[in-house]
This record gives sequence, C-alpha cells and structure tokens, in this order.
Amino acid sequence: MRLVVTGAAGLLGQRLIAAVLKRGHLTGSDGVSGPITQIFAFDRAEPSGFQDERVIAVTGDVSDPAQIAKLIDGDTSSVVHLAAIVSGQAEQDFDLGMRINVDATRVVMERIRNAAPGAKLVITSSVAVFGGSMPAVVPDSYVWKPQSSYGTQKAINDLLLADYSRRGYLDGRSLRMPTIVVRPGEPNSAAPSFASGIIREPLNGLDADCPVSPDTVLWLMSPEQAIQNILHGHELPASDLGGDRVINMPGLSITVAEMLRALRVVGGDAVADRVHMRPDPRVENIVNSWPGDFSADLAHRLGFTHDVDFNGVIEAFVKHNATQTRAH
Repeated sequence: MRLVVTGAAGLLGQRLIAAVLKRGHLTGSDGVSGPITQIFAFDRAEPSGFQDERVIAVTGDVSDPAQIAKLIDGDTSSVVHLAAIVSGQAEQDFDLGMRINVDATRVVMERIRNAAPGAKLVITSSVAVFGGSMPAVVPDSYVWKPQSSYGTQKAINDLLLADYSRRGYLDGRSLRMPTIVVRPGEPNSAAPSFASGIIREPLNGLDADCPVSPDTVLWLMSPEQAIQNILHGHELPASDLGGDRVINMPGLSITVAEMLRALRVVGGDAVADRVHMRPDPRVENIVNSWPGDFSADLAHRLGFTHDVDFNGVIEAFVKHNATQTRAH
C-alpha cells in the first residue's frame, strides 16, 4: 500500500508517519487491509528522523501541480493532506493562505481524481469555520460562519471534499480538529499558539504570556489523541460515512483558568507562576469567534475518542517533550 503525507515535516505529519510505520498496515478504499510498502513524506522542508526504507522524503511546493503529479499516481492508495498555512499567517497574508490552504488542496483533489480515482483522502479542518453568535454546545448541524480568512479557507476545503466524494472522484473524510495542545518546539503565528505556550514554556523554565481572558473556553485535543483519530478516520469504511464526510472531532472543552490549574497540579506553583496575563485584542478577537464546545454526536457514533482530562495531556507532554520540568 502506498501512502502520501503532505506537511510531513510538521508535528502531526511526523507523528502520523511514525504511527503508520509502527502499525504496518492500512485499509484501502476497497476495504482490504494491506501492508505499508511506501510512504511519500512531502513538505517544503525535508522530513527527518525516519530510518525506514519505506519512507521516501520529497521536498517541494504543495501548490505546484507538476510536483503533486510526481507524488500521486495510479499506485497511490491514500493521501493524508496536512500541509497548511496557520491561522495568524493566513490572516496576515491572504494570497499565501489561499494558495496553500485552498489552491493546493484543490490540486491534490484533482490529481487524485485524474490519476488515482477513488483513493482515500484525509484532510484536517478547523473550528475556525464557525463564528458569530453560537450556542454553548455546538451541534453537528450548526451552520458554518467563519470570521477569518483561515476559517473561510478551511470551509471551502470541506465543501470541495464533500462534493468530490459525492461524485466518486475520491473517498474523502475531513476531520475538524480542536486546537492541538501541547505542541513542542517554538511558538508559531497561529492564533491559538498561546494554548501550547502557556503550558510548554513554563514547563521548560520560561515565562509565558497569556493573551486571552482566564474564562476563555477552548476546544482541545492532544497530539497523541489527534494521531489516533486521524488513523481511525482513515480506516472507517465509506459505507459508515455516507454523505457525512466532514466530522467534528470530540475534544476537551476547558477554560484557560482550568488549564492553568492543571498546570499547577502537574508542574507545581513555581511553574504555574511563570504564566502572566497580558491581553492581546487581536488574538482575543480571533479565538473568541471560535466555539468552545461541541456535541460531536457523529464522531462519537463513528468511534472517535477524546482525551480523558487535561492533567493527562500535560503529563503526556512532560513524558515525551519537556526538557525541564518542575514537580512538587
């Protein structure tokens, strides 16, 4: 079985490839499980750390049809398309966001349609497709109303994927992810980047600014849980999905204050005291336009799962990523 992963140098891309290699097999659109023979790991920067001959690292521009044509052919069984420009950057540079978040996704869909019709395509969507006045718990049937370019771009992708799937051009599933926390590494320009920063930096001995109010409600998922759900979404048979190709993932609905209390429990007072409340209206306006809780009824029926509690999310980060930790 041949798998293509775009955005392979990113957090989810690298962890997904590692998980697929460990698993050793995936199910194709024909419902037959087969061994992984090749994984094409595609990104603008070469993915590193894979010492497995099944992984072929390829660098290039995901929006270039000629490069995608070399990547996806008739032997491609599945594509997991993770390449994207993050929310803050998409808001600052409209043309770049459209080229990478929309045009490149269409390039991938068209290549599957013409070279590998019926192949599986998994993409990740975002809660940023929602906005405006919303109920406390957003149902699956709630109408999308993005308040940012990033949210609009993700909504366009969701609609395209559903239509390409309806027509049988590909076997698509869009997993609408919560904010992924805790991300290792350096902060990025994504609006919710602070959600990782207020946990990661204090655990690594650094101060962190929180740009939103403590009562801000966020919809969160750990990287480990995200990978489990991406794999689960890939493996679901098309017959289970029907026309429901865009799925709100389950997550943890939690306030920033509750996140910081969990940090205090896991890391101790000295760690928690490194977080400083410094409001940033730009970030607040974006984050507060997103819902903080979902019913995720369809996802639950399909067997997707969520993290048990935020303490466990922090403990998993400490175990795998923190360079310095402070304990009681």
